[in-house]
Amino acid sequence: MSSLVLDNLSYQYNGTSVIEHLNLTVAKDEIVCLLGASGCGKTTTLKAIAGIIEAKQGKVFIDSKLVSDEHSFLAPEHRNIGMMFQDYALFPHLTVADNIAFGLTNMTKAQKKERVTEMLELVHLLGCAARFPHQLSGGQQQRVAIARALAYKPSLLLLDEPFSNIDTQVRFELIADIRRIIKNQQVSAVFVTHSKEEAFAFSDSLAVMHQGKIAQQGSPEQLFNMPNSKVVAEFLGQGIYLDAKVITATEYSTCFGHVKSLQAHSDKLDEGVLYIRPHHLVLSATSEPDSQAVTILSQRFIGSCNVFKVMICGQEIEVAAELSQSFTINEQVTIKIKPHTVNFFAE
Repeated sequence: MSSLVLDNLSYQYNGTSVIEHLNLTVAKDEIVCLLGASGCGKTTTLKAIAGIIEAKQGKVFIDSKLVSDEHSFLAPEHRNIGMMFQDYALFPHLTVADNIAFGLTNMTKAQKKERVTEMLELVHLLGCAARFPHQLSGGQQQRVAIARALAYKPSLLLLDEPFSNIDTQVRFELIADIRRIIKNQQVSAVFVTHSKEEAFAFSDSLAVMHQGKIAQQGSPEQLFNMPNSKVVAEFLGQGIYLDAKVITATEYSTCFGHVKSLQAHSDKLDEGVLYIRPHHLVLSATSEPDSQAVTILSQRFIGSCNVFKVMICGQEIEVAAELSQSFTINEQVTIKIKPHTVNFFAE
């Protein structure tokens, strides 16, 4: 059963198309991330799901119930959705407990108290019930916001850039905690971000958006390792393109010599380009078969490894090397492409 279905959804603003013929399905208890650059339409899509804006074409189903199409429109308060915003939108004059209880309109006083206590325990804030938002850290405020959004047991939770205001040092710990809370409550969620690191850590499924459409949807691992287009490949990680010819289903000819793929390709292309990411490359002080000589342009120490910048076929790329590997600026070394699941595209 699906918690959310978007069917051929389109929206224009001042005559300009923002989302166009967009299709998306969110399964029961699934966390789906809308990932993309600014202006790609991801926040507009979230607003259309919530009912904050009214799409003029397409259908929106929540828990198999039609909430929006060309002829009907259900207001946001009747869609049984929870929302968590970038700025948390907590009421500054209400305590933590009162913020969480705010949407619990159809409960007795005792039921409200019980539900608030349950949510405070879930988000590890039992000792903060009487505090006000300004007395909390950013992470604590975020936990209050998620508790309030989940308190009335929505069918669907919508999160708009919820981690952008959190300090980097604690962000991923908090992401893991919020994910645990959502999974504990068995709620489906749609999460919007422009950060692929946040998307990888938080979601079950990624939907990469480009120019108002879903370019590709799948698991984080699938999209990173097997992008279906240059757009998806480039957004999910830095890399360079190398001209290539197909030799066999798992072997390509490049300026490096032969590059081997761990998975056979099914494309009918004979020629194209390989998208090579830094972790596909290995630096060495000695010459090896199917390698190329390059010059070290710069070096950075990042704690766990050294990162060296080199130029390959007129394109600069940074390659990590083990701490035991020490190269100097202007030193000539060799670089080799490891066997991997090759990303092969038309030129």
